[in-house]
Amino acid sequence: MIKDKRRLGMIFAIVGTMFWGISGTVAQGLLQNGVTAQWLVCVRMIFAGLILVIWSFFTIERKIWQEIFSKKNFLSLVVFSIFGMIPSQFTYFKAIEAGNASTATILQFLGPLFIIIYLAFATRILPRRIDVISIVIAILGILLLVTDGDMNRLTLSPAALFWGIMAGVSQASYTLLPRELLKKFDARAISGLSMIVGGIVLLPFVIFQKVPEFSPQNFAALFYIIVFGTMFAYLLYLMSLKFIPPETTGMLSAFEPFTATILTILVFHIHLGFFELLGGLLILSTTFLQSISIKRK
Repeated sequence: MIKDKRRLGMIFAIVGTMFWGISGTVAQGLLQNGVTAQWLVCVRMIFAGLILVIWSFFTIERKIWQEIFSKKNFLSLVVFSIFGMIPSQFTYFKAIEAGNASTATILQFLGPLFIIIYLAFATRILPRRIDVISIVIAILGILLLVTDGDMNRLTLSPAALFWGIMAGVSQASYTLLPRELLKKFDARAISGLSMIVGGIVLLPFVIFQKVPEFSPQNFAALFYIIVFGTMFAYLLYLMSLKFIPPETTGMLSAFEPFTATILTILVFHIHLGFFELLGGLLILSTTFLQSISIKRK
C-alpha cells in the first residue's frame, strides 16, 4: 500500500512537471510576441484558479470550505499565495522572457538544492556528504551553462541568470510551504484559491497594461498554459506532496527541463553549445545522486 502511494505520487510529480515544461516552451512563443510576463502570470493564475475552485466546489463539503476560510487557514493560504505561488510563477516566466524556456527550466531545477540548504538550517543538521557533492556539481553546472566553457564571456544574459536562480529559490519555497494545508484539505481547493489570491495581488500591476492582440494560435497557446500548464501542472504537483516528501518531488521535476529543452530546440531552433549542455546535465545529475542516497536509506 505504501509503495502504491509512493508510485502514485511519483507519477503525479512527473506528469505535472512535464506539463509545466511544455508550458514553458509555449509561453516563450507568447512572450516573443509582445505578451509580458506579468500579464501572462496574472491571467493564467486567475482563470486556472477559477476553474479549480468551481470544480472543487461541487465535490467538497460545505463545512470543509468553512474550515478553509477560517482566519488561521485562510491566512496560511494567503502566505502560500504571496510567498509560494506568485514567486514560483513570476520568476519562471521572467527567466523565459529574459532568456529561453530551456535555460529557465534548468536553472529552476536548482530548487531541490535550496530545499536541502533550508532543511539543514531548519533542522540544524549539516548536509550529508552527498548533498554537499550535489551542491558543488550544481554550481559547476551553472558556470558551464552560462559561459559555455569560456569564463571570459556569458552566453546567458545576467537578467536571465538572475531570474533563473530566483525561480529555483521560489520553487523550493513553493514545495515546502503548503504541506500543512494539503494534509487537511483538497489540493484542488488550495491550489485554486491560492492562484486566485495571487492573480488578484498581481492585478494592479497589469490592469493598465495594453491587452495584447491574439491570433487563434495564440489563444490556443494561452488555453494550454491555463488548463494544462497551470491548473493540471500545479494540481498534480501539489497532489504528489501528499504521497512523497518534498525532496523527492523536487528531484522528479528533472522531467521539466528535459521536456522544455527538447521542445525549445525543436520549435525555436535554439543552439546549445557542448559545455552548455554539459552544464545542464550536471545540474540535472544531482537528481540521480539524491535518488541513490534515498534508496540507501
